[in-house]
Amino acid sequence: INAEYMGGLKLKHLAPELPAVAEFSTGEVMGHSADRLAKAWGVSRTEQDEFAFRSHTAAARASKSGLLSDRLAVDGISDGDNGIKGDTTVEKLGTLRPAFVKPHGTVTAGSSSFLTDGASAGLVLSRSAATAQGLTARSVIRDYVYVGCDPKDELLLGPAYATGRILDRNNLTLADVDVFELHEAFAGQVLANLNALNSDKFTTLAGFKRKVGQMPLDKLNLWGGSLSLGHPFGATGVRLVTQATNRLHHEDKRLALIAACAAGGLAVSMLVERV
Repeated sequence: INAEYMGGLKLKHLAPELPAVAEFSTGEVMGHSADRLAKAWGVSRTEQDEFAFRSHTAAARASKSGLLSDRLAVDGISDGDNGIKGDTTVEKLGTLRPAFVKPHGTVTAGSSSFLTDGASAGLVLSRSAATAQGLTARSVIRDYVYVGCDPKDELLLGPAYATGRILDRNNLTLADVDVFELHEAFAGQVLANLNALNSDKFTTLAGFKRKVGQMPLDKLNLWGGSLSLGHPFGATGVRLVTQATNRLHHEDKRLALIAACAAGGLAVSMLVERV
């Protein structure tokens, strides 16, 4: 290597580039989008703190019960996932300052999914291919829907569009679904989507035949979600599918619905059926 070119090389040039948390199409940090979405759909700061507390409490309980042992890799030094804050409280979360829209925003570090190391792999086969290879399926993908919406004002609202469409396409209601797993990018984002699904205004905006209704919290993310388990980019989708599948078996249920938002105003919903 020519020394002339190495002369200006500094140690900082060798540091890895951190993943971007800004929307590529608008340049806006996703936390700003989440803050605006929460305000637009009437989600308060207290509701966000309560939902974040719920996520960490659920994940801590599931982890202690061994329900997450196949998804939480321990490095030999720590004795558990250090992203789960089982000792947090709504009061502690309430002391955190706004992380994005300062000083009057409602989204904090505590109500946001955190960047974390992680990877995932999923094996998706036809029934005949699985049988031929001697594999036993645990669930089947019954249907899936991808949607795109305005990345400026609806960047994180895609799950509501996708959920309504997949239910309508399969002639289902929320009551027909046993397990819900939604990606928790931000507490405010999840709650805004839930409010939209139960809104006459959104029903008209999305062109749905009927209002989807209130998603039952007693079926939603009962083992924690991205707020407590983290959001390793590119790995969360498989976690949602496997967590939904594992819950179906553990709870002896039949049908799960997963949904997640993504950059670019994209989103996906999927129906997963227990085998």
